[in-house]
Amino acid sequence: MTKRRWIIIAIVLAAGGFAAYELRPYWSDKHTATKTAPRSRVVAVDAAKAVRKPVPIDVDAIGMVTPISSVALKSRLETTIVSVHFEDGARVNEGDLLFTLDARQIDAQIEQAEGNLARDRAQLAGAERDLNRYNELIGKGATTQVNLDNAKTQADILAGTIRGAQSALDNLRVQKSYTIIRAPFPGRISAANVKIGNFVRPADTAPLATINQMAPVYVTFAVPQRVLGDLRDAMKANTASVTATIPGSGRSEQGKVAMVENTVDATTGMVTVRGIMDNDNETLWPGTLVNTRLTVRTEEAVTVPTVAVQRSQSGNFVFVIRDGVAHVQHVSVSRTHMGESVIVEGLAGGEDIVTDGQLLLSEGTKVEPRSRKAGA
Repeated sequence: MTKRRWIIIAIVLAAGGFAAYELRPYWSDKHTATKTAPRSRVVAVDAAKAVRKPVPIDVDAIGMVTPISSVALKSRLETTIVSVHFEDGARVNEGDLLFTLDARQIDAQIEQAEGNLARDRAQLAGAERDLNRYNELIGKGATTQVNLDNAKTQADILAGTIRGAQSALDNLRVQKSYTIIRAPFPGRISAANVKIGNFVRPADTAPLATINQMAPVYVTFAVPQRVLGDLRDAMKANTASVTATIPGSGRSEQGKVAMVENTVDATTGMVTVRGIMDNDNETLWPGTLVNTRLTVRTEEAVTVPTVAVQRSQSGNFVFVIRDGVAHVQHVSVSRTHMGESVIVEGLAGGEDIVTDGQLLLSEGTKVEPRSRKAGA
């Protein structure tokens, strides 16, 4: 070995010895800390109770509000608008006067028909007098049977004429009733598409106005076909209910299932359900998209806050606190409902469950509840 190599080795050994001497206090302090450190630590966590309570089984969907009754008002005569008796968008009651149409032509026709009817009645009265006279004369042998038969025929003809005239008069009176347009049911009316003086006719495509029934109303939505069996059972037991909520406002209406469509859509696997809502306050407006919740039934179950449920390769689990120590408890979750998980296996109810701080926990970790902040 050369002299130069020996010099390099000596320099390296000297440097290592110096470094060991300088780090001696650090290693001594770390060794002391290790020996004096506690063997276990206490983790502050938030906890909640696992509660056994009635939990509804429901299905969420997007629905649309539709009126039970809707009518487009149209004229059945060719005439002009004389009066409009409502304000656009107003609430109307059944029988309220909405439009008045020009009836002068029909009034003249009615007077003519009444005159014709009066003439025919007078002629019938004369024919009946002649018939009575011929009946008296035929008994005395003062006239022939032919004259009596002719008088009877004339009276019968005039009686038929009167019935035709009366029918014509009744028809004209029906036609005149079309000049007064009233609300067929209570609801809200749209803006009037015609004003005073507009000419209207039955062939017009646009209605004079539209009335929608506002209370009650339908809410139509679709649910998966897997719900159909439970839904039909719930309808028989009268336990099914529907809640419709307007997005962004929080306003909602409660109702019941009115109808289930008789066919499942083969392309989507969904079935249409129609709920009926009282809507006395007109919370739901026809055409509005709403969040619907179909509640099939309510059953007893154990629930925990959803944030308490952790996931691992072996499945879902929660940390259960017993005697100040956290224990891993595997659970089976069937569904979630309004921020809570429904536990079907693993908990009996009443256990203390960790809801925050799980990242610092493992089996057997000592825990203590955090002090709640004021107003929490």
